[in-house]
Amino acid sequence: MCELQTATARQPLENFALNTQAHPSIIEATTETFVAEVIERSQTVPVVVDFWAEWCQPCRILGPILEKLAIEFDGKFVLVKAETEKLSEIAAGFGVQSIPAVFAIKAGHVVDQFVGVAPEATLRGWIEKLMPTPTDLLVSEGRELEPTDLEAAEARFRQALALSPTSPVVKIALARVALARGAFDDARTIIAELERRGFLEPEVEKLKAELTLHGGAGRSTDLAALEAAHQANPLDNQSQLELAEALASAGRYDESLPLALELVERDRKGTGEAARKLMIATFQLLPPDSDLANSFRRKLSFAL
Repeated sequence: MCELQTATARQPLENFALNTQAHPSIIEATTETFVAEVIERSQTVPVVVDFWAEWCQPCRILGPILEKLAIEFDGKFVLVKAETEKLSEIAAGFGVQSIPAVFAIKAGHVVDQFVGVAPEATLRGWIEKLMPTPTDLLVSEGRELEPTDLEAAEARFRQALALSPTSPVVKIALARVALARGAFDDARTIIAELERRGFLEPEVEKLKAELTLHGGAGRSTDLAALEAAHQANPLDNQSQLELAEALASAGRYDESLPLALELVERDRKGTGEAARKLMIATFQLLPPDSDLANSFRRKLSFAL
């Protein structure tokens, strides 16, 4: 292993050269491309990130072995070469202190890692463990089908669930499809099951928020009629809540939030509680840096 050193102490090795064979499974990362090449790409194929440097002797040994395996596996995983001299902040983010440091990433998460050099047979076995399981393949097929064929996507996810009944990834996929096809009760059941673990992934938090926005399913979603009813009787709390819910469902959050806040202030223990939940769900769906969300968070906090 090579400890990361100061720039003045780093001397390039004589005749050092990476395997430069052009192959689509071997990628040189840059700061600008790292997220796309590693995080986004790992949603569909395992990504192995090799943090290396020219001055590191063990890197000279490990690099060509990993490149050979990337070519041998021919697209079943992607090898991303990350030169620490050029990606120092990213290396620091991964907690790299010694190199070569190798990370396996699937679905945007680090699933395994090691530091140093290992024999080719050991590395091959390590990579084989990253290969998609039958469940992974079914989930991947389902995700590809989701945009165009929800029924076929759901069928793949249910096949995956039969193979892996406790898999959160599969259950999240089923909740996502249920919500998309309007099966709100099914989505609620799955999310409640996931919630019993004591935590929810960010994606599930968003699904739960979307479900809250559909809390008025079965009521009128005719915005013109709801707006007319509210204008006819501005102090009717129920009609105002229904209008706020419909506006939120339509993505008109800048109109929905003021109505919901007004209900919290006016009818705290009645429709105000549903309005509060509606506001919190809306905050979940808006970007973290949303001025609209931040403004109404403060107003809601003050109102409470």
